[in-house]
Amino acid sequence: MAVGAVPLPPSLEPVPPSSKRQKRLGWDVPDPVLLSRMAADLSSTLLLEEAGYPPPKRRRRLGWDAPDPAFIADMVRLHLKLASKFLEDHASIKVPLTEESLVSSRQCGGVQLPFESEDLDKESGKQTSSVASMPSTTLGDDKNGHINFHIGDSLNSRYKILKKIGEGTFGRVLECMDLEVQEIVAVKVVRNVKKYKEDAMIEINHLQTIGKNDRSGSRGCVQMKRWFDYQNHVCIVFEKLGSSLFDFLKENDFQPFSVDQVRCFGRQLLESVAYIHSLNLIHTDLKPENILLVSSDYKEVVDYRVHKHASNQPNPTRRAPRSSRIKLIDFGGTTYDGECSFLVVSTRHYRAPEVILGSGWSYPCDIWSIACILLELCSGKVLFQTRDDLEHLAMMERVIGPIPSYMIRKSKGQALKYFIQERKLNWPDRYTSRDSIRAVLRIRGLRDLVMNHADKSSRSLLDLLQQMFCYDPSKRITAKEALQHPFLQVPLEE
Repeated sequence: MAVGAVPLPPSLEPVPPSSKRQKRLGWDVPDPVLLSRMAADLSSTLLLEEAGYPPPKRRRRLGWDAPDPAFIADMVRLHLKLASKFLEDHASIKVPLTEESLVSSRQCGGVQLPFESEDLDKESGKQTSSVASMPSTTLGDDKNGHINFHIGDSLNSRYKILKKIGEGTFGRVLECMDLEVQEIVAVKVVRNVKKYKEDAMIEINHLQTIGKNDRSGSRGCVQMKRWFDYQNHVCIVFEKLGSSLFDFLKENDFQPFSVDQVRCFGRQLLESVAYIHSLNLIHTDLKPENILLVSSDYKEVVDYRVHKHASNQPNPTRRAPRSSRIKLIDFGGTTYDGECSFLVVSTRHYRAPEVILGSGWSYPCDIWSIACILLELCSGKVLFQTRDDLEHLAMMERVIGPIPSYMIRKSKGQALKYFIQERKLNWPDRYTSRDSIRAVLRIRGLRDLVMNHADKSSRSLLDLLQQMFCYDPSKRITAKEALQHPFLQVPLEE
């Protein structure tokens, strides 16, 4: 000890550093109100200065009001994590907010601060921003990055969760009440995974392009109302629609739609696809799951295609939608023509032959998918229920006929191994299972499939499908040309 130094009381003597921190004064069970105010206070100065606002008028104390950004990030992260943990354990506590906490969405050291939503001005078509308030609860994520939620929770202060509509690899779709306008909407909450968040931003860009050129929503594409960021989840707000055509089939025991309904669905679907093709966009993932009825209301109708086993039995019935209006959804895989960088697109059962062969794809791959959809709606069964490329090509040849040799010569990559001397499909090969052989041989030709389900309209439907199922994409009918086909020349049902 230095000469003249005053000895410290034992309680103030310096303690040697230790790897284990001691519990002090309940610091690990903090007051959430205090922590929230501290986090807002620490972050507000830097964020407001970056946004162009003047700094708050405070007496300068040792540089406290101009702290190091790294220090702010660490403190905000610590305070928010502690407050979040406390609120999860004490959900009944409501945290009061200050106006200083209502700032733009910014990342601070990996912590998502209060966020900003973006609306589409219907009158001007321009994007407008509206600052949303801090959510009252912290929902958190599961191990796969899906948002955790309970019925009655809120996605910020505007959207109250009513129920879950669906779930996929991208995330979850929730039915919510928009408390600001008292309207039920569908909110797509994307997983907190970098890849899916990037895809969501691409989808938002495409939806804005589609909506900007279709202000009335008459082109049959789902309308995006706005989007926002919530706890590192991209949330896209859509108009609320009915069930998908796949779900309707499933709930109806996969009983097929009537030919008249298929005609209405086909015309609307082709109109939507012709519209997005006119914008140089390719959907790339057309399937019944991505086609929604505007309304899920249905009626029971007599199904004359099903024969009764006895005369005293009641007439068999099936469900039929009260309205055949549909809208196309899921533009996450949509791409501009000329930017087709992916080798494989479309869900397996609706994938065009040029995608499998690796010979290059463009707008015609959507037309092939539509043909598969129309036949599935007529029969109630997936046309190409397949598991691998070779089996898929074998099924195509059973339904449509042999693949032209010049198309085989255009094949690239591993697709070449599926053919013998670039002339004939090498199926079955030594690796083909008996189950695969039975699955392929069970499929009937296109003419038989159509005649068995389309009755009086079979000829015109068969002709349309033959032009849509053309192996050569350069000769395949376009969406605009298909709309002029006789099969589709009838008024739509209301």
